[in-house]
Parts: sequence; C-alpha cells; structure tokens
Amino acid sequence: MSETQPSRTPTLGSQTGWTGVVNDYAGDRAAFHVSANKTMMWIFLLSDTFVFGCFLVGYMSVRMTTTDIWPPTSEVFALTIAGHSIPLILIAIMTFVLITSSGTMAMAVNCGYQGKRWSTALLMLLTALLGLAFVSMQAFEWSKLIAEGVRPWGNEEGASQFGAAFFMITGFHGLHVSVGVLYLTIVAIRVALGKYDKKQVDPHATGIQGGKYEIVEITGLYWHFVDLVWVFIFAFFYLW
Repeated sequence: MSETQPSRTPTLGSQTGWTGVVNDYAGDRAAFHVSANKTMMWIFLLSDTFVFGCFLVGYMSVRMTTTDIWPPTSEVFALTIAGHSIPLILIAIMTFVLITSSGTMAMAVNCGYQGKRWSTALLMLLTALLGLAFVSMQAFEWSKLIAEGVRPWGNEEGASQFGAAFFMITGFHGLHVSVGVLYLTIVAIRVALGKYDKKQVDPHATGIQGGKYEIVEITGLYWHFVDLVWVFIFAFFYLW
C-alpha cells in the first residue's frame, strides 16, 4: 500500500517565474537587497544626470548654431607663467585634483568596509580639502574671466552665449562640489566621533550597505558622480 505524500503549501519565494515575482512583491520582501538610503541617493543622482545632460546638450546646440565667433578655449583659459602663455594649465590642474579626490574617496569607502574609523575620517577630510582646492581654483578662473570682460549676458571677444554657457555649467557644477565639501566634512567629523558605531546593520543588505558606515559609501556615490560630470564638462566645454 503506497504512502500518501503530505500536501505542501507553496511558501513565499518558493515559486519561480512571474508568479514568484508577484508573490515576493506582494509579501513585502526585499527584492534588490539595497537600503532605502542608498536607493534614494541613486534616484537623486539619476535626476541630476538629466539636469547636467540638458545643460551640455543646450551648450552643444548653441555652439553649433551660433553665427558669431566662438572664443578659442585654449587662449581664453590660458595662464601666463614666467612670461609664457600655457593653454588650459589651470583646467588640467583642476582636473587632476578632482580625479585624485575620487581616489581618496574610494580609499575612504574601503576603510569603511574594514571598520577603520580614523582612517576613514582622515581620508574623507583629505577628499574635502582637495574639493576645496578645486573650488578655490574655479573661483580664480571666474575672477580672471570677469576681469577680461566675460559676463553671463555678453562677451567682448566673441559670441555672447559663451559667457552664459560658461557661468551656467561651471557654476552649477561648482555648487555641487561646494555642497559635497560640506557633506564630506560633516560625515567625516561624525565618523571620527563614533556617531555611526552604534548603528544596527540592515539584515536585508550586504557588506557595508545598511551597516554603521553605509553613509560613507553613500557620500562616495555623490562625490564620484561630481567627478564624472567634470570629465564630461572638461571634454565638451574646454577641449572642443
């Protein structure tokens, strides 16, 4: 006489295909194992990508359609050092500083993974100092062009749209860097004071996600985004 097998009721997450997907979401299960804080940062960066994309597309459209002479960037952004005019030297230094800061931020996130509180805080402060150096050089660049007669509404040496595009794009990016410097400094101080050491780890997240130093990785996402945007600005505005 054969034994009857006990009936098994399908449990949540045991089904495959679209039925399993529907049951997982209906059961309020974590689908991607990413904390809410990191998800919101990704959403913010995605929306910011659209804004910077609109700025750069608008700049390229103006650049290709204007009938006035567009000032040569190699001459406009040149610096005279020891009697020699060196094109784009300041912009090259600014780019090097910002890319270096991206490296120090990555090291800070790695130290956060390992739970090294002081190393994480020091590397974040170093990143903030590099960002401050970038903003200072950008302020010098602005003052130089303003002294040469470049304005958001006009330009004495060519197309009037040049000033509008320059101040809009670099100003909006500089604002992001300034906010990032403040953000980095605050988080670094809180890390150094041990404010995040008592936070509970999110059981739905892995690694640093949802852990006590998750904020370090979230800050790193913002800073790497700022650095990446500058690469596009450097390529499309200064080198074109």
